[in-house]
Amino acid sequence: MFEIKPYTPKLKRQWDAFVAASKNGLFLFYRDYMDYHQRFTDHSLLIYRRNKLYALLPANREGDTLYSHQGLTFGGLIVNSHFTATEAITVLRLINAYLRDEGLRKVVYKTVPWLYQQQPSEEDLYAIYRTTNAKLVARDIASVIKLHVPLSCYRIRNSGMKKAKQLGIIIEESDRWADFWQLLTQNLQTKYHVIPVHSLSEITLLKARFPDNIRLFTARLDGLLAGTVVYEYGDVVHTQYISASPKGKQLHALDLLFDELIHNVYRDKTYFDFGKSTERQGLTLNESLIYQKEGFGGRAVCYDWYEWNL
Repeated sequence: MFEIKPYTPKLKRQWDAFVAASKNGLFLFYRDYMDYHQRFTDHSLLIYRRNKLYALLPANREGDTLYSHQGLTFGGLIVNSHFTATEAITVLRLINAYLRDEGLRKVVYKTVPWLYQQQPSEEDLYAIYRTTNAKLVARDIASVIKLHVPLSCYRIRNSGMKKAKQLGIIIEESDRWADFWQLLTQNLQTKYHVIPVHSLSEITLLKARFPDNIRLFTARLDGLLAGTVVYEYGDVVHTQYISASPKGKQLHALDLLFDELIHNVYRDKTYFDFGKSTERQGLTLNESLIYQKEGFGGRAVCYDWYEWNL
């Protein structure tokens, strides 16, 4: 009844069409987004039912381990509206058998958080529970605002917004990617000794491929003060990067920037996701960062990773 095939470039059109019609697909899963990741060895799978495409698994291989694609924020099975719990169990058993035959020994599996699903799509979680001895190996915590019924902002955030507005700080959508990337990189290197996941050339390539989904918003006053890169997923907005200069922090530029995004630019969306505030697969909580996000009314949604042996 079911058949599994590895992804090849000749299947790109079929893959993308399925993502577009799925109940939990995101633009991240289109091949034009996935395939810019040259540093990963793609090992994505297509699952067919009676010769008709029924599910996708975006993935890469590293040694004897299959990962929900390491170049993507989210992962897991991408499925259509006909996908059922019973069939999820069958599909996962077949995938595990297929991977064993491929010489793989372990799976690391990221889920698509519920707020990013167009329809409830957690059949895979039940199937993992039923068919594997999976362990929860990572739990990152993100801060999310439900925009139709937002919580009140902390007093410190409201005060910062008012001060920034009085100074005449300008909030706008921008194409100053190089300037923002320089600021972002400098901050990450100084504070965490890391660089952005995307290089400047990569993010501008992705922006060119997905201009309606990837946007840069900045705060300026006699120069760039702060900015954020926003990924738009239908009714959900996700801040992919956030950064401010020392002067921008002093002048509360981010307070005004997020006030504008939450209450004006994206007021008709359903959720505003500030992204995670954790490191080391959730073992370290950046308390000052999550305090800032919670100050705008963000509250917890978890991004989970599972692992099991084959």
